[in-house]
Amino acid sequence: MRIHITGASGAGSSTLAIALARQLGWRCLDGDDYFWLRPEPPFEARRAPQERLALLLSDMAEAGDVVLAGSVDGWGRELEDAFDLIVFLRLDTDIRLQRLHAREMQRFGAVDANFLAWAAQYDTGTLEGRSLSRQCEWLAAQSCPVLVIEGDLSVEERMRRVLDRLKIIGPHSQKDSPP
Repeated sequence: MRIHITGASGAGSSTLAIALARQLGWRCLDGDDYFWLRPEPPFEARRAPQERLALLLSDMAEAGDVVLAGSVDGWGRELEDAFDLIVFLRLDTDIRLQRLHAREMQRFGAVDANFLAWAAQYDTGTLEGRSLSRQCEWLAAQSCPVLVIEGDLSVEERMRRVLDRLKIIGPHSQKDSPP
């Protein structure tokens, strides 16, 4: 089974993915680990699209059951059709920006104003990259179920909602079932 958790930066996709993978005993992957190269400073050099796709598909195949955090829209149908469930997290901009500010301070000891400006415009989509309208269009084109979770809910409540949806889907992907 493969679950993808996505949403605006700061909505909690990585936090939920880690908790859910731990609860289920699955592997947790993060799209940022494939999108970005790792030289210092971080989050500046992008990996070539075909390379990141190949790396992620390989790791997903090796992992079996997996929870993937982040955004992979536009990476390719081969990946996008590989999910059994997509969880889309929606959260108020002010809360997201507070979380991002705290995270940046913890990780780097400073906040990148350009990153916060990019994250702040998610709902209006005025800059290149992830935006609400782009993600909604992408979600509408997916072949698997999409669970939308809105609001500043606890990780436990978000996990409960995902686990309830998994009970409906069943233990194995419909793609794995005989015709």
